Amino acid sequence: MVDRKLSVAYPSHWEADVVLRDGTTAHLRPITPADAQALQDMHRKQSETSVYLRYFTYKSSLTAKELERFTHVDYVNRVAFTVLRGNSIIGVGRYDRLDDPAEAEVAFNVSDEYQGTGIGSILLEHLAAAARENDITRFTAEVLPENRKMLTVFSDAGYNVARHFEDGVVMLEFPINPTEKSREVTEAREHRAEASSVAGILAPSSIAVIGASRRWGKLGNAVLHRLVESGFTGSVYAVNDSALEVGGFMAYGKVSEIPGPVDLAVICVPRERVTQAIEDCGSHGVKGLVIMSAGYENVDGLLEQRELVSLARANGMRVLGPASLGLVNTDPEVNLHISGAAVTPAAGNVGLFSQSASMGMILQGVAVQHAIGISSSISSGLRADVSGNDAMQYFEDDPRTELVAMHLESFGNPRKFARIARRLARSKPVIVAKSDLLGRRLPPGHSARIGQAPSSALNAMLRQSGVIRVRSVEELMEVAGLLSIFKAPAGPRVGVLSNSLTLAEVVCDVAQARNLNATAQREELDYTAGQSVLLPALRSRIAALVADEQIDSIILAQLPHPGISTEAVLGVLAEFAAQDKPVIAVLPGHVDEKICGGVHHQVPVYISPTAAAGALGKAYGYRQWLDIPFEPLVEPEGLDVQGAADYLQELAGQVNGTELLELDPQQSARLLGYYGLEFFGSTVVSTADQAVAAANELGWPVVLKANDPDLRQRLDLGGVRLDIPDEASLRANFAHMSALMAGYGVTSLEVQSMADAGQACVLQGMEDPLLGPVVSFGLSGDAVNLLDDWAHGVPPFSATDLAQLVHRPRSSARLFGYQGLPAVDLGLLTDFITRVSLLKDNHPEVTIANFAPVSVSAHSLSVLGVKLKIGNAQQRTDSIRRALRS
Repeated sequence: MVDRKLSVAYPSHWEADVVLRDGTTAHLRPITPADAQALQDMHRKQSETSVYLRYFTYKSSLTAKELERFTHVDYVNRVAFTVLRGNSIIGVGRYDRLDDPAEAEVAFNVSDEYQGTGIGSILLEHLAAAARENDITRFTAEVLPENRKMLTVFSDAGYNVARHFEDGVVMLEFPINPTEKSREVTEAREHRAEASSVAGILAPSSIAVIGASRRWGKLGNAVLHRLVESGFTGSVYAVNDSALEVGGFMAYGKVSEIPGPVDLAVICVPRERVTQAIEDCGSHGVKGLVIMSAGYENVDGLLEQRELVSLARANGMRVLGPASLGLVNTDPEVNLHISGAAVTPAAGNVGLFSQSASMGMILQGVAVQHAIGISSSISSGLRADVSGNDAMQYFEDDPRTELVAMHLESFGNPRKFARIARRLARSKPVIVAKSDLLGRRLPPGHSARIGQAPSSALNAMLRQSGVIRVRSVEELMEVAGLLSIFKAPAGPRVGVLSNSLTLAEVVCDVAQARNLNATAQREELDYTAGQSVLLPALRSRIAALVADEQIDSIILAQLPHPGISTEAVLGVLAEFAAQDKPVIAVLPGHVDEKICGGVHHQVPVYISPTAAAGALGKAYGYRQWLDIPFEPLVEPEGLDVQGAADYLQELAGQVNGTELLELDPQQSARLLGYYGLEFFGSTVVSTADQAVAAANELGWPVVLKANDPDLRQRLDLGGVRLDIPDEASLRANFAHMSALMAGYGVTSLEVQSMADAGQACVLQGMEDPLLGPVVSFGLSGDAVNLLDDWAHGVPPFSATDLAQLVHRPRSSARLFGYQGLPAVDLGLLTDFITRVSLLKDNHPEVTIANFAPVSVSAHSLSVLGVKLKIGNAQQRTDSIRRALRS
């Protein structure tokens, strides 16, 4: 047993709402003495077999002594979690520390009714996370050989489990530090559960409309009628406590009065009646809720959102909303249209996601205008529960969805978004419309953190994830129209056909500005010969371009011409929709309302060269990302992650509240040493004698700098003197520089050993409230100070991400040989950035890490300045344990 001062405070940060394997939800929390009766009730409902497998003997009930032991824990040496559905315990997991303080015995008990729903695996993940917090590194377990379900929980967890047979019991032992395999297992289980929960909402067998109204113009009236008119294949129930009949349906006073099961409830009642409706749905076993009710935009509404979501999750229900526009599923086996929007997009292969109802209406409206067919549409409203991350989990598995189009107004867990999007984008394009203010301001009614990192850091995260980022709903649909028909072009080479050389030139110029090469083909089509001659010639030319290995996509740019049917021309282009090379049309000047921007006859049509080239350019950028294989970052040698964590825990005792502790040089050197990082020491001096003494200690030659963050690197202002070889030179430089710096109010200087001459760089790391760890790289001086020439990235990095971080600044050309200077040692530079990125990713306590300047030469890398600040790390939302965000 560990001899330590135990904190008996209830660890509320261990609480979590979780999604089970069947897509329903439950609440997980640490056990308390008040759970004794609920634990007894669960035990008495268990079968004799289940009790025997847990306790190796049968007992009809737990004794008072056993109940006291099981429910009284210290949350350090003895920890237990309960999984609850409503007020009932449906699963219990616990660990007890053994004589070896690094080892604990773990055990589980899952209700018969819920066995096979993944509760055992969830409990193991959360117990392991709690144990690691309490310095436990290994779990042991004793399992009867016939308890195959529990043996499977351990063997499938991704840990390196050692087992042996002793006295008729299987003895298990395994380290609980996360492994690549355990992370993969956790993510896979999370993916299946969250995808299943959304699938249940999108394909229910029965729906109750709570607030169904007989009055035209009321939301409940519109929802009920659209649901019926869409041809929904399941059962529909109207819930109205003041009517006997609504829309031809018998009306029920509340959901619990409905005689049959209800999979999904659509809530259209005023805000003050929503909680009552959720309680009633929970008592009837409803699996999912769509809350279309509004009025949650103020502070009280935010608090109420959390309460209603907690209530729903505790009763097994996922929540879409509040203020959701609704759902659309065009699968003919479902035909679901729950929506406040009057328009219904056609069936197709695009999965739509939006947040607020207003943006959902715009998104669906523009989809109809562009003739984009959808597989399903999800509006999360204020995103209190179901989010874009959940939607992507579903879209990844949905065979009817071949690309995903999203409009985002806020981010809840962007690191999880990045992880899911990066995986999804490998198989299906992900297009995201976001404003530059996403993550920097909070829309009304949304609950999320606000980022402090530059907006370009969020763009970098999306770029790393393979997301196609666009700026508007219109551009979203322009790209979606292309990728709903064709794969992304394999290269940048565009063949242009046109009945106007001037228009062809414009198309080529615009394409060139979009990272495309449209100089390979500029062919003018003769429309004067008539349609009977034009169509075969057009078909022949397009076929030749499709067969040409030097062409990656084809644009037909056509001005209106008398006697030539645009429908017929598009019919020719449609013949090439089944092959890989995009064949698109640009139709400026056409006024036919039936043929405007969008998809027509399986042909992506654009009304301007800019829109067409923009869509092709975005699609080609996505193909470039796809063509780069994902290479995990190789961890450098000499890292001691646990040593750094232990030292940071020691330092945390000096941090008060939200304050930041700036580490002194000795503390910084020790912390960085755990990651194999070193820096040149320096000494602040006020007299020439102190400067000489410092130089003798640090080693000659030395550098003399102004003790000022802005002037210390300004050679042009006299803020630094380099390569001072001896005492006489140092005294002379000190006197001259002191007089010069006094004019700027600087009263002290800094002495540092002279490093090899090289290119000065800056590397910064910060813990952003929204994005988590952010790493920024640039070249010292005016490049970053005046031109803001930074590259940003969000760890964890791939090898490609790291290479792009170094190459992305416009001034980075100076690193690769510039104006006669040799190229720097990129190996040393990337190794340095890798170590810093791992430091930031592994330790959110390191709130600020600035390395400036970092001098990189052809043979060396020298860190000349370091500033580290640590703070109390908030619970990271991308924890290894599975949990729905709160």
